[in-house]
Amino acid sequence: MENLSDTHSLPADAGALPDRDVCYRALLARDTRFDGVFFTGVKSTGIYCRPVCTVKTPRATSCSFFPNAATAEAAGYRPCLRCRPELAPYALQQNLAYAVWQRIAAGALNGGDLEGLSAQVGLSSRQLRRVLLQHFGVTPIELAQTQRLLFAKKLLQETNLPMTELAFAAGFGSLRRFNALFDERYGMAPTAVRRAAKIEPKSGDALVLRLAYRPPFDWSEMLRYLATRAIPGVEAIDIGAQSYARSVRVADAEGWLRVRHLPAKLQLELEVAPQLAPHLMFLLSQVRTQFDLDANPAVIEAHLMQDPLLEAQLKLVPGLRVPGTFDVFELAVRAVLGQQVSVAGASTLAGRLVQRFGDPINVPFPGVTHHFPRAEILAHAPSAGIAQIGMPTSRAETIRNIAQFAASGGLNLNPACSLQQAVAQLKSVRGVGEWTAQYIALRALRFPDAFPAGDLGLQKAAATVDTPKGRMTEKQLLARAADWSPWRGYAALVLWNSLSNKATA
Repeated sequence: MENLSDTHSLPADAGALPDRDVCYRALLARDTRFDGVFFTGVKSTGIYCRPVCTVKTPRATSCSFFPNAATAEAAGYRPCLRCRPELAPYALQQNLAYAVWQRIAAGALNGGDLEGLSAQVGLSSRQLRRVLLQHFGVTPIELAQTQRLLFAKKLLQETNLPMTELAFAAGFGSLRRFNALFDERYGMAPTAVRRAAKIEPKSGDALVLRLAYRPPFDWSEMLRYLATRAIPGVEAIDIGAQSYARSVRVADAEGWLRVRHLPAKLQLELEVAPQLAPHLMFLLSQVRTQFDLDANPAVIEAHLMQDPLLEAQLKLVPGLRVPGTFDVFELAVRAVLGQQVSVAGASTLAGRLVQRFGDPINVPFPGVTHHFPRAEILAHAPSAGIAQIGMPTSRAETIRNIAQFAASGGLNLNPACSLQQAVAQLKSVRGVGEWTAQYIALRALRFPDAFPAGDLGLQKAAATVDTPKGRMTEKQLLARAADWSPWRGYAALVLWNSLSNKATA
């Protein structure tokens, strides 16, 4: 791979297009670090591609560069059928425009309710339009149309869903509207794309989709972390098969999903129960978030390696991600269960909670037997009943409080919410302190700078041989972590990982 001077060539803000010369050198090198950071429109063909496309590299004068697929399509280009722009990882950034884009990618505008999305964001529809135009160069409706079309193209090339089901799964109100817009934008009928696709035969009736990431990705470490914290009955991690499976409930639909790694393709393979087909856009968005697929290791590691404490560990395990969660409420409850008990003890309590208050489900994976309890169920359960799973009544009351908070929409944060605001909002729940709030913000709400400095493990991992009592104080750790911002959450994973390496040494 060609060296593009250094990792600082990568834009800190993915909404800002890299320099044209940098883009072209990345294109020549097929540099995976830039996958999703920009797209290349080829004037002679009218097609736009990912930087990693294997076609013959066009001349520089034939190339136009775009920061996202929507602007490429707004300029009149259609997606490449070989490199498939819809597979590109997103360009992760922390701002309002990106947060709105994430919601649109998950199907927030599939009903066409721009006013509803604006209300969620806390802006007028006019302000929302201005934010997206300034950042992406397209309107909310144009952005949503691009996401729907690219998702439909993905389904055409990866599944055998009937056309009507496919159109609805991609967020279109009718098959007729889908066919017309697809032909108008891409100059071909959807059936032509399906005929050209080489869909591998699948055993069973599961829907199988692929999700790309930027390498490196330490999948084994991701599974190890999740396995020690898996919720019995809801999640099942098979270390031998290197897979993650769980029960899924979206609205009134119930089913399951399983995720496996395809290292040769730099992708994850997602299997989904067929009855969840109407919710595929949402499901893929959740899985991308859970496994941190939009992280850019080159940028994050270049920053953290400036600290010798983190550098050695990062060299040992390149590609660490922040393991997330499929469901925010589920992780919030798991965090409360983990207060002042071991990781194994918290998992045992979580399993008892699921057996007592969760709904049973029949899925094809051993160990997955239930859905996680609904927030409404735990919100109305007596604290004494929750405490019977083996915890103090005070902590059972906290479980009930967080359930009431979630049931009233407290975990549905405004996209413009800052880390400080999110932590303060979580701490307004009686029984939720700084550690719990920071942990939920890190793994569930996906703030990359969240940092539970009160964690004893982090305090021990950051200690030096001269540190009194073998661990830092919370105040000392916060001071040390200041230089790790805005990636303190990833630094936390590095430190936790160093402890597990010491334990197995």
